[in-house]
Amino acid sequence: MFLRLAFLALAQAAAAPQPPPATDIYVLELRADGARLGVSKLLRVTDSQGYDNQPSFTPDGRALLYTSIREDNQADIYRHDLAAKTSARLTTTSEAEYSPTVTPDGRAFSVIRVEKDGTQRLWRFPFGAGEPQLLLADVKPVGYHAWLDADALLLFVLGRPATLQLASVKHGRSESLASDVGRSLHRIPGTHKASYLDKSAVWTIRRLDPRTKQSEPIVAALDGSEDYAWTPDGRLLMAQGSRLFAHRPGVDATWRIVADLAEQNVRRITRLAVSPKGDRLALVAAE
Repeated sequence: MFLRLAFLALAQAAAAPQPPPATDIYVLELRADGARLGVSKLLRVTDSQGYDNQPSFTPDGRALLYTSIREDNQADIYRHDLAAKTSARLTTTSEAEYSPTVTPDGRAFSVIRVEKDGTQRLWRFPFGAGEPQLLLADVKPVGYHAWLDADALLLFVLGRPATLQLASVKHGRSESLASDVGRSLHRIPGTHKASYLDKSAVWTIRRLDPRTKQSEPIVAALDGSEDYAWTPDGRLLMAQGSRLFAHRPGVDATWRIVADLAEQNVRRITRLAVSPKGDRLALVAAE
């Protein structure tokens, strides 16, 4: 009987969901000097115990939206004013909200919402008065998303393997374009194209034309890294450990180091987000 109970306890422990990693958000100033890119003025945005993650800039670049799990163990969305250095809670729900992104019309932010039954779908929360709205009722389980225009999105849909899907809010459906992909999805600045990480063989960032559904390789990802971001002038940024790298497609043969933040105790960098003007970089690092 004791062995049976021990086995059951171990099985239940293995099946229990793992808590999210303890992380914080930082902001750096970005400056471009010709082909070179530099960073300065590191600012720690969050300093709470637990999960502060998934930053994205507002269109004016003055604030960040992010996900935070605090003492109540509830994942909610916060807005951080960069000038005032203060954060305000935007959602207080019994569900969990992740990956806040300002919608193309600027009037709301979209999130991946983990509903009470565990379903993960895309929702829209207005900045002002109004109720949240389910955007893609039949597309699930959604893990991450990126807006391409007012109607079209790229989605990372969970599964084994995860799939890249192109969705239309107007029609309420999506089409699978690729499998075994990473979570980092982006519209490429100044173009109608998008990018994603192909993990099917050598991890490679690929350029996707949503009109033709065709893709082409851009550059191999840094070993062990899957998060990246674009600057408005077309540079790719990626991190590995405590180091930041940049790559200019069509110009650089490989990744170039921009900075090492180890001396500032910024390590295990993951998520990256660049401000609309390209003057700031938000990043997530381990506590």
